[in-house]
Order: sequence, then C-alpha cells, then structure tokens
Amino acid sequence: MTDRDPLVPALTGMLVDVVWWLESCGDEEVDPDSAVKIMESVGGELLRLPSGQRERLLRVLGDLAEAEQDPARRDFLKGFPFAIGMVEDQES
Repeated sequence: MTDRDPLVPALTGMLVDVVWWLESCGDEEVDPDSAVKIMESVGGELLRLPSGQRERLLRVLGDLAEAEQDPARRDFLKGFPFAIGMVEDQES
C-alpha cells in the first residue's frame, strides 16, 4: 500500500470503530474479558509494526480526527494512540 492508498484511512477508521464499540459494549453484549483480550491483541499488533508504519498510522489517525464531525468520535480518534500504547504522552 502506498502512502496515498485510500485503503489505509478506511481500514484505520474501521479498526478504531471496532475498538470503540468493544470499549462501549455492556457486559450483556460482549464478555468483558473477551473484549479486553481483543483490544490487547490489537494493541500488540500495532506496536509490532515497523516504526515507519506506526508513524503513518499516527498521521492517518490525526487526519481522521481532524476531519471528524462527531465530537465523541473525534476525541476517541485523538486519544486512540495513547489508549492503545502507541505513544506515552496523550498530547503526542
């Protein structure tokens, strides 16, 4: 995938939406332990990306947050890199 491949932002947005959904589900919708395992797995995979790909993902997340009209999703997109462990400082 190239730097301008439209698949990258689409897949990034879908990944964020799945994690957001898992985080917001009630215990009756998704077993909490299963949700945590899935989110930890996602975080682990993202942390194993080569540094160039992680940087690209951070740029895409920033672009998606900037373009997002829904304030709640925009905040989630901005906080996603911190929440998933990709950055240590939430302001990064």
